[in-house]
Amino acid sequence: MAAASSNKKVDFDPDLASLSEFERKQLHAVMQRAKEFEMKEEAKTKSWQSLEGQLTKFTNVMKGWQPRWFLLDPDSGMLEYFEKEEHKKQRARGSIHLAAAVISPSEEDSQTFSVSAANGEVFKLRASDARERQQWVDRLRVTAEHHASFLNNRRSYHSKQTLTPIDPSLRSVRSLSMGSAGQLDSQSGPKALKSSAENIAQPALHSAPPSRPPPPTSKAPMAHPHTIDPFREVKEYMMEAEDYSHSLLDKISALPQTGEPISGLDKDMLLMKATSTATLQCLGQCLTMLQQRQEAFGGASLGQQSVSSSVDQLPRLEMRAKSISDSIPSPIGSFTSANEIPFPFLEAASAPPVVHEEEVEDEEEYHDQDLGGVEEHKSIILHLLSQLKLGMDLTKVVLPTFILERRSLLELFADCMAHPDVFLRITNLPDPEDRMMAVLEWYLTSFHAGRQGSIAKKPYNPIIGETFHCSWKIPPEDVGTTRDSPYLMTYTAEQVSHHPPVSAFYFECPDRNVCINASIWTKSKFMGMSIGVVMVGKVVLKLLDFDEEYVFSLPSAYARSILTTPWVEMGDKIQMTCAKTNMSASVTFHTKPFYGGRLHKVTAEVKNGNTGNISCKVQGEWNSSFEFTYADGTTKTVNVLDNQIWKKRVRPLVKQGEFESRRLWQHVTTALQIGDINTATEHKRFLEERQREGERHRKDTNTQFPTKFFEKIGDTWTYKDLLDKR
Repeated sequence: MAAASSNKKVDFDPDLASLSEFERKQLHAVMQRAKEFEMKEEAKTKSWQSLEGQLTKFTNVMKGWQPRWFLLDPDSGMLEYFEKEEHKKQRARGSIHLAAAVISPSEEDSQTFSVSAANGEVFKLRASDARERQQWVDRLRVTAEHHASFLNNRRSYHSKQTLTPIDPSLRSVRSLSMGSAGQLDSQSGPKALKSSAENIAQPALHSAPPSRPPPPTSKAPMAHPHTIDPFREVKEYMMEAEDYSHSLLDKISALPQTGEPISGLDKDMLLMKATSTATLQCLGQCLTMLQQRQEAFGGASLGQQSVSSSVDQLPRLEMRAKSISDSIPSPIGSFTSANEIPFPFLEAASAPPVVHEEEVEDEEEYHDQDLGGVEEHKSIILHLLSQLKLGMDLTKVVLPTFILERRSLLELFADCMAHPDVFLRITNLPDPEDRMMAVLEWYLTSFHAGRQGSIAKKPYNPIIGETFHCSWKIPPEDVGTTRDSPYLMTYTAEQVSHHPPVSAFYFECPDRNVCINASIWTKSKFMGMSIGVVMVGKVVLKLLDFDEEYVFSLPSAYARSILTTPWVEMGDKIQMTCAKTNMSASVTFHTKPFYGGRLHKVTAEVKNGNTGNISCKVQGEWNSSFEFTYADGTTKTVNVLDNQIWKKRVRPLVKQGEFESRRLWQHVTTALQIGDINTATEHKRFLEERQREGERHRKDTNTQFPTKFFEKIGDTWTYKDLLDKR
């Protein structure tokens, strides 16, 4: 027993008497480090276990904070949540990957924290107390750091592999795998392919890699791939991706069509095939655009080297892109048709002169479909509302596509000139007071045609450089004159700025010596259950025969009840002045009160600044009828619905420039007409991204956008060829 006890003592507490003081200290230090290491490993093992529990998650503005059951899997790096703990076996309601995620405790309290994923998605969470929050934050950070370092290691490994020269024998295998289909067909099928691969790969398998780098030679070092062809590595990656895609498509096609749990006609399988093909097509087109830009800005010599060094790769890419595009028919045309737009809008300044003789009358008036109830889109609206704050500027917020009208804002301004006969009759009046009242009458009758119906829909935000042209031909008898030919009134509009979004437009009728110049930019604000759009800028109407200028603005618009059936109304106070005659008019667009009241009510009065008297008063609805009451007691009723709406004359699409509104937005318009919201969204996003890329390019090169028809004088954009300057 004593011996056993002695042996046991020696195992756990060795006799250190024979050791020196220095050696004993070293041994104690080693034992202490071993103990600390064991404790760290134990803590690491505990921290790497899965963690689950109930947290409160912020869902949206309407529902606020909701309890959810969260599950952290360190191995996969996924943070998932379920509605209840009992639903863990079901599909998660939501999840994010924690690689490169940022976990941020809130400073507002000791329970709230946020998880911001690398893809931009954010979970705003709340624990029951500070201790539970710290536990979740620590575990999430450990998982995020682990997976982030894993991704970085993979990237560095692949970059080293890319820079390593390829062994000639392995290059032979690669060239065989990248060979064209015709070369494979010339042999005797799969057996020939197998034998060829074995013959070529045989020396590579028996030749072991060198254990140390080869000795230096007198030859110059191999040039870095991008000095020969800037896109060489990109092309290699793309060809590998194409081979993977072909293998995937072959395997899906080989699946049984019916009778199995997973078939070749399974919805997810078909979606995977379509996504793979579309992605490759998109990447191929992006590469082509980059090559074109490189040739334009990088010099001809580099471009020639790039083409010559990859001559064996480009035909294959082009052939693949062509086969892909040919195999995906679209009822509205290919999404890539928007590629006809020059990148990145560098050629937008060159525009051919507009030939109004080519214009034809629109076949029918513009009528958009009503939204009706928005129940099917309510989740999208709620998600949008959850990101907004009261008073927030919506200029840079991307709104849902289903609320779009099928016309650009530039065309909407043109539609406000629905009664050009009323406008041209202003110059028939000799008295300045009568002319002011005639201008006011035309102004009040112009809004109903531009804003048809009560459903709130939003026109396309014009792309910078976008233009719109149209005209009207008015018989002289409708203007109150006699002549042989009709009067021609023309309209030119251009988007001259992106931020702020400024639209400039110009009307003129040379035969009547009248013109209108305006530059307007819209400023949108979120107001809870409604959205307000303020029209910032001035409109200047010139009557050159009388040397008069009438200056006024446009009223603000409001989209109400955006969660049910949105409707629109206008509300603002407008001042209209003429400095030469000292006449003025004040117009008030009334918004509907919460209780009672009328929709679309408008009141106005004209004042003679020379006498201080009120010449007339107006009241009614701007979209139906209103009544003028003059100083002598007489009245005049104007029913806007009785006035003739003159159809615009617009050139056919085939004769329009690449940046004219209808041609630029034609694919979005067509998709909206057939109710394909997803396709419309893709086209819209493509155009907007092109605009952003052009903006970044101009910022990097410190250049201004070259406008075509307007120039900036002070704070106002003015038409370059004004009627009174000719």
